[in-house]
Amino acid sequence: MKHLVFRLYGPLAAWGEIAVGESRHSAVYPSKSALLGLLAAALGIRRDEEEQQAALAAGYLFAVKVLRTGSLLRDYHTTQVPDSAGKVVYRTRREELIRGKARLGTILSSREYRCDSMALVAVRANANAPFTLETIREKLLKPAFLLYLGRKSCPLAAPLDPVVSDWDSFGQALDEAELKALMVEPDDEQRWIPVEYQTRYYWEGEDSSLKAQQVLTRHDQPFSRRRWQFSQRAENLCIGKGEG
Repeated sequence: MKHLVFRLYGPLAAWGEIAVGESRHSAVYPSKSALLGLLAAALGIRRDEEEQQAALAAGYLFAVKVLRTGSLLRDYHTTQVPDSAGKVVYRTRREELIRGKARLGTILSSREYRCDSMALVAVRANANAPFTLETIREKLLKPAFLLYLGRKSCPLAAPLDPVVSDWDSFGQALDEAELKALMVEPDDEQRWIPVEYQTRYYWEGEDSSLKAQQVLTRHDQPFSRRRWQFSQRAENLCIGKGEG
């Protein structure tokens, strides 16, 4: 069974959870919506292209192997914007300052990031997949749009190094995929990124080589990208020993 495997690493990543009020939390691993967004960006599918987004969301299953959860960084934001009374649309910052001057206020928010997190992602195509895994691999190497780790302020810090091959399961694909080393000089201890002792596996669907220790409920199945709506799905979790 063919799988596509690639790596996600950056100094900052933001894997958004449900956001209510001023807090913008981050999970320790990428959500399905984030991974689908990454593939959509590589393929050149825009958020308002609902049919293509829906086909992409229904066409693939994902698994994630978390090598490093990284450390938590919390960033405090203050943003000056007019209120939404009257449903006035301000198209530029100049319009906000002139037309909306009397309505200007401050929005406070706290945003979380993961520092130096690293994960491997495995993708499996369903029968109704709109693109082959080989096509997605080529697009990840030459993406149509900029790729980032959850937010535009979180660029990739290493090549994705996508590979497509035959593996029997998600677990086998994530454990046996041979990706290029992150560092040119891996023996340099100051540049070494250690793998955590407890490696975490998250996946959807059935898998012959991974045994679920817990079933999580996630709210990251895209329903409408244009309206930014998501539905629930079940995700399996297995925690095992890492290497290194």
